[in-house]
Amino acid sequence: MTGTLAPAGPPPGPSRRRVLAAALASGAALLGAGALSGCGAAQAADASTLRMWDLFSGSDGALLNDMARAAGPGMPGTRIERTVLEWGTPYYTKLAMASAGGRGPDLAVSHLSRLAGYAPTGLLDPWDTSLLAEYGITEKSFTDAVWSRTQFQGGTYAVPLDTHPFIVFYHPEPARRAGLLAADNTLDAAAFSTPEKFLAAGRELARASGKQGIAFGYVTDTAQGWRLFYGLYRQTGGRFGLPPGGPAEVDVDRMAEVIAFMARIVDGRVNPKRLDYPAAIASFTNRQTAMILSGEWELGTYRAADPEVGAAPFPTVFGTPAVYADSHSFVLPHHPHPDPARRRRTHRAVAALLKASQVWAKAGHIPAYGPVTRTAAYAALQPQAHYASAQQHVVLDPSVWFAGAGSDFQNAMSQVLQQALLDGLAPDRAARAMVRRLNTFLSQPSPA
Repeated sequence: MTGTLAPAGPPPGPSRRRVLAAALASGAALLGAGALSGCGAAQAADASTLRMWDLFSGSDGALLNDMARAAGPGMPGTRIERTVLEWGTPYYTKLAMASAGGRGPDLAVSHLSRLAGYAPTGLLDPWDTSLLAEYGITEKSFTDAVWSRTQFQGGTYAVPLDTHPFIVFYHPEPARRAGLLAADNTLDAAAFSTPEKFLAAGRELARASGKQGIAFGYVTDTAQGWRLFYGLYRQTGGRFGLPPGGPAEVDVDRMAEVIAFMARIVDGRVNPKRLDYPAAIASFTNRQTAMILSGEWELGTYRAADPEVGAAPFPTVFGTPAVYADSHSFVLPHHPHPDPARRRRTHRAVAALLKASQVWAKAGHIPAYGPVTRTAAYAALQPQAHYASAQQHVVLDPSVWFAGAGSDFQNAMSQVLQQALLDGLAPDRAARAMVRRLNTFLSQPSPA
């Protein structure tokens, strides 16, 4: 798609039914309008201040502040006022409610995987791509894999800030002793290029470290099982069609093949079996395991424990390059009568933030704005530059209203996968159970 606005204009303003459905998609009960007070819902009277809602606390929040300061010269006379809300269901419910009432902030951050539940319902306004182009931001600034997910009915409803993929981290010394590093000291992807090679590499890592090989924390987690499964399934080339009303169009045999492989990764022989998310991180940082399957967002934790920690895109195990990921993106909450001057100021500010996203890369996230990742300064970031190529092959959650970051959908899929990995549910039965749950979601009416 070209990224131009749809000729017919943006979707109609959300009805009460659509608001209810959007909140339901977030997996939460609706909050009353009074709950929005104090959250920066109304547009600021000060024309120089742009109000932004985001979900970045801790070190990510500090980096976003640094990025805004670095972007200052590119948005003279503009100040960004942040409101940080709780990640997950609370955030997306408040965003839906504020947008439905036209009381949202000027700008908000959303996971790109949630766009299918918001753009079709009229909760977001489209970006003016001609305005973005004035400030140097075009479709060519992004990878096709990410940009394609910003579109709805010919309009652009999100501007990606980053890509945050599910990758592998490793301690270089045991990886070197195991013969798993290439000549340039990066991970040898060929050594992990089939299921048997991947498992053999895990055994070599265990021998080289004298402990265990590969950590993966999935027990009681609401997303980790799904992240690993969906990336691997897409590597098989298997179809994952979710037509409205169902049934799901998937390859059950390939699903079972992936689940069987996942169960072997955590069989307890050379890799730990019963790890939850914190325990997996601890096993890696304490060097009880030589490698971990993890999101790049944990880079700060791993580097604090091992300043030389290595990282690489998730290996292509089943033939087709595919790396599970999501993307933090900027969106425009719906306003029935947006002020053109404020909208222009918002477009300019986002362009300036993207151009300053070298700062954001310090957290481990891959800047979505391509010119940043092609600089010498980015190439000097280690190990970030070693997995930047993952953005060429990222796969996000299926583009359906009920999927995406923090959704009940991810949790439902992960529950079934845990039964297979932890409790011994046969892979073919687990695959069929996942399909039944998919069909249950598909049978629910879309809010659009």
